[in-house]
Amino acid sequence: MKITVNLYATFRAGRLGQEQRDFLEGTILREVVAYVGIAENEIGMSLVNGCHAPMEQVLNDGDSIYLFPLLGGG
Repeated sequence: MKITVNLYATFRAGRLGQEQRDFLEGTILREVVAYVGIAENEIGMSLVNGCHAPMEQVLNDGDSIYLFPLLGGG
């Protein structure tokens, strides 16, 4: 199944900003995050098709994932 992975802000450093890849049926968000080489504790927000999604979210063919880093400031 094809999944589109979109990375934002510092997650783009050394990686593509958007990439479409083939994954096996039953793949969960956590597995895609590991595939792109991002530690889960660095993720501030994860979306699947524009909706907040937990790391255990089962993905479907054609899904788009959006990963944002933690933000600091004040």
